[in-house]
Amino acid sequence: MSISDSRHRPLVVGIGGTTREASSTERALAFALRGAEQAGARTQLFGGTFLHSLPHYAPEAATRTDAQLELIEAVRAADAVIIATPGYHGGVSGLVKNALDTLEELRADERPYLDGRAVGCIVTAYGWQAAGSVLTSLRSIVHALRGWPTPFGAGINTLETRFDSAHQCSDPKVVDQLSTVGQQAAQFALAFNTQRAAHPSHTIATSASSAAAARNEDRLSVAV
Repeated sequence: MSISDSRHRPLVVGIGGTTREASSTERALAFALRGAEQAGARTQLFGGTFLHSLPHYAPEAATRTDAQLELIEAVRAADAVIIATPGYHGGVSGLVKNALDTLEELRADERPYLDGRAVGCIVTAYGWQAAGSVLTSLRSIVHALRGWPTPFGAGINTLETRFDSAHQCSDPKVVDQLSTVGQQAAQFALAFNTQRAAHPSHTIATSASSAAAARNEDRLSVAV
C-alpha cells in the first residue's frame, strides 16, 4: 500500500482539549496529529469547543444530537484515534470522558468501540505525578474500549513546557514525543489495513466475534 495514494491513507481522529480556547492540551494534540500526517495519514480534530458542545451522554436517550452523531461517525470511520486530556485531580477530565462515553453508540458495530484501532494517549498536567497517573488511567480506558494504546504515550508537565502558539512549543523534546505518538498511530493503521486487505475473511470473523462479545457485555451492564 502506498501512503501517497489518498484512497488508502488512514484516517486518524483526534479527541481532546479543555473549555479554554487554545489550551495546552489541544495544542499538544495538534502537534501529534501533524506527526500522523507526516506518516501519511489524514486527520480530523475534535477540540475543546466541540467537546463542550456535547450533551452529557445518556444511554437511555432515544435520539442523539448532531454533534454526537458527527463524533460517532468520525470514530466509526477512523483507522486510529489520538486522545488528549488534562489531568484533573488525578483523573481524565469530564469533558474528554463524556466524549469517550458517547462512543458507547459503537457497541454493536462490526468493529465495536475502538476495536482494531491504535490509540495514542496524551496527558497534560501541572506536575509529573498527575501526568503519569492520568496517562495510566487513560490507557486503561482505551483497553476497556478495546483499543490498542500505542507503545509510546506522552505525559507533558505544563509547569515546565509552554505552548506559545499552535505551532510553537518551548521544548523540542516534547515536540518529538508528540510527533512519535501521531506517527505510531498512523503507522499501526497502515500496517493493520494492509493485513486486513490481505486476510479479509479472518478480519471479518474476528470483528463479528468482537461485536457479539460487546453485545453480551452490554446486556450484562444493563442487567446490573
